[in-house]
Amino acid sequence: MTAIESSGPFRELHLAFARILAARHAPGMLIDMLVGQAFDLFEDNIGVQTQDLPPLACQKGCPSCCILRVTATAPEIFLLADYVQRIDATPQGAALALPRRIAHAHRATGGLAEAERMALRKPCPFIIHGVCIVHPVRPLACRGHASFDRRACARAAAGRDVEVPVSEPHLNLRGLIQNALQSALRSAGLSWGLHEMNHGLVLALDGHGRRGRWLEGGDSLGPIVAEFDATSAAERFDQLLAN
Repeated sequence: MTAIESSGPFRELHLAFARILAARHAPGMLIDMLVGQAFDLFEDNIGVQTQDLPPLACQKGCPSCCILRVTATAPEIFLLADYVQRIDATPQGAALALPRRIAHAHRATGGLAEAERMALRKPCPFIIHGVCIVHPVRPLACRGHASFDRRACARAAAGRDVEVPVSEPHLNLRGLIQNALQSALRSAGLSWGLHEMNHGLVLALDGHGRRGRWLEGGDSLGPIVAEFDATSAAERFDQLLAN
């Protein structure tokens, strides 16, 4: 959980997500609106947050960091699953066999520590010819990881012991928005933990109605990641909302 410095912005974002949840949109629209709000908040604000910093090294065709584990909330995973299904429904997209790629990636990396993943160098299943094919709906975790040094990223991905200069504003804004979304989901009685993306997608794509069960308050995407301390997160959210 990324540290939140001020209760004001957190409370405002929590309320923005809470209003969407309270409006009782159709189930299909609810997830789109929640995640769309999260992504818009990030993209609309990151420029201001980074205007005095050097240019980022991140660009199309540079997937060095795409061997890292990605965690996401349930709404982000369900939105990604919808996107994958739309791709898979086209003749050209079906040839990519994305569900099979996701399942294979999960079998190869599920449960591995970050150092083990780095050593394995197994790319994200959405990296095709060096390009992310789900870039428009990539999770907040991906949006919030940005580097100022492409060479350092490549060396780290190759297993070198180097420090990658990452953008703190990206990390902090990602944490603020994600935490506010989680807080609103918790207040609405919905599962609000963080899931490993590949594992969550394997389940979301299995055709067992997991979206509907999540919307009814169930935890349908399996266990949350081990390091996510739900008790501490809930206490912190309550403190921020009360101040």
